[in-house]
Amino acid sequence: MASKEEIQAALSQVLVPRMGRSLAQLNMIRAVEVGSDKVKVTLASTALDSASQDWVEAKARAAVEELDEIKGVAVEFVEAKPQELNQIGHVLAIMSGKGGVGKSLVTSLLAISLNRRGYEVGILDADITGPSIPRMFGIAARPGGSDSGILTVLSKSGIEIMSVNLLLPHEDDAVIWRGPLIGNAIKQFWEEVLWGKLDYLLVDLPPGTADAPLTVMQSLPLSGVIIVFTPQDLAAMVVRKAVHMAQKMNIPILGVVENMSYFIIPESGKRIEIFGSTRGEEMAIEAGAPLLGQVPIDPELARLCDEGSIERYDSDVANGLAQAFLENMSAKAG
Repeated sequence: MASKEEIQAALSQVLVPRMGRSLAQLNMIRAVEVGSDKVKVTLASTALDSASQDWVEAKARAAVEELDEIKGVAVEFVEAKPQELNQIGHVLAIMSGKGGVGKSLVTSLLAISLNRRGYEVGILDADITGPSIPRMFGIAARPGGSDSGILTVLSKSGIEIMSVNLLLPHEDDAVIWRGPLIGNAIKQFWEEVLWGKLDYLLVDLPPGTADAPLTVMQSLPLSGVIIVFTPQDLAAMVVRKAVHMAQKMNIPILGVVENMSYFIIPESGKRIEIFGSTRGEEMAIEAGAPLLGQVPIDPELARLCDEGSIERYDSDVANGLAQAFLENMSAKAG
């Protein structure tokens, strides 16, 4: 007779329709009861419509019936809220006091690098009025779900993504909402989306220190924030506001990232600081956190973002960003 562990392993091979993640990854296996020759499997029905439930039930039963000495399999569904299933190791906000500094870019590069290291990663696009994450990842599919929850959309490399742009009829439709509605949308993405089991959920914040960042800092269990800035004196001044906001909210600043730090001339390899001398160390001291990396201006990266193929980008800078972040997290845990 197959063991409970073997049955759970078999169920772990069943993928949720329109999602591409398994029942185990979404934490939907609620119970497994093993009798003399029969098995009862209890699954969460969260975010599954009736057709998806039928499909999952059939696949789950077939997967278990293939095991030795099992003569009967009963599959039942129970209701559960997404928050009851979500198990997220670390929730990180990527923020800045100023727009256009590359928060979405840094969020994406960090998510991709962590994913390549084998971590389960998701991106919550909290920039409700100016979302760009779906375009950079080349995602246009609408999220699935039901009255009990919303399913994320999986990127090509397996990163879970939720953004308001995935819910609009057209990606260039304007979201003309006041602050309370934006805050409610962010809360819904946290409370009503089935993220399942993740090591890291990265929250891409809109610029500034107003309603949306405040909602995230007050409503989500943040492990910390990463501050993004560019070398210009004006940008650095505004970014300090984000640093002071995080400090006043008692949210740990896990690191700072300088974007558009320099440009390498291809023909000569000469490094030019187009927007002025680096302020990396200065901002690190201001934030009381390590400088995780300096991201250059890279035409290849810009091209891949425009094409929706950012996951194809690979560089020592992006890899170093994730490595520095993980080392800092490890040091804090130690």
